[in-house]
Amino acid sequence: MRILFITSNRLGDAVISTGVLDALQKRYPAAMFTVVCGPVAAGLFEADPRCERVMTMEKRRHDRHWLDLWRACVRTRWFMVVDLRGSLLGLMLRARRRIIVRGGRRPGRRIVQLGEALGFRRTPMPRVWTSEAQRERAAVLLPQGRWLALGPTANWDGKIWPPERFVELAQALRAENLRPVLFYGPGEGERALAKPVLKALPEALDLGGNRSLGEVAALLERCALFVGNDSGLMHLAAAAGTPTLGLFGPSRASEYAPAGRLARFVKAPGQDGHAPMTGLGVETVLTAAKEILHEKGVQD
Repeated sequence: MRILFITSNRLGDAVISTGVLDALQKRYPAAMFTVVCGPVAAGLFEADPRCERVMTMEKRRHDRHWLDLWRACVRTRWFMVVDLRGSLLGLMLRARRRIIVRGGRRPGRRIVQLGEALGFRRTPMPRVWTSEAQRERAAVLLPQGRWLALGPTANWDGKIWPPERFVELAQALRAENLRPVLFYGPGEGERALAKPVLKALPEALDLGGNRSLGEVAALLERCALFVGNDSGLMHLAAAAGTPTLGLFGPSRASEYAPAGRLARFVKAPGQDGHAPMTGLGVETVLTAAKEILHEKGVQD
């Protein structure tokens, strides 16, 4: 029994979709899954034992990437095709059942929308899969301790909290015996965004750059708290079970707030999705961070 699962090219949306993938795996315990996603998100699924193949899809002119995917999938008789991107591909493949989720943005939390579209009564929470090797590597890089994970980058400048405020926050959280560790994505652009924080916090560990998503997730699992901008990394931290505080301003917390038992968010004052990040003060973030830390289980 084979199920084709088509998810987003973007990391944050792909992480959100792991909840419904996990729920489908529990609903169909005999099935094996082929996951289609963008190159950035592919590492999310590599350690999933129920995922027999990860297919990456990069956009091509005239939507030829969909034709390439059809050619790669057309010879398989699928038990089910689940298409979270709302394409016509699912109608063009042999499948006993098809679930096609309408694409585009609409009001409400994306995670809830996906769960309802697939018929789950309870919203499936995102999760991550890590290998034993990744967990062992993470234990070497982050030994036992109370680590404060900071995510000071984002995919566009408007979502970025000023770096000096990350520094002030980290300094204030020293009173909670937290040591900062910085995470950011691959590429010089990401490192340039993180550099002011690294420079101002010489005691911080630098774990950003070109790491596999599974390794990053294993590292995040070892952190006492994650504080970061609205980004794929924020969603990955929440999915890994790390107490997570997402920072929002010109992006909509009503749609993309992090999801998890100890996942929370704060947003800049103003209209949802239109407030400048400069309006979000350090004291507001610090208060929310301490509330998460002091909730049951985080101090243990």
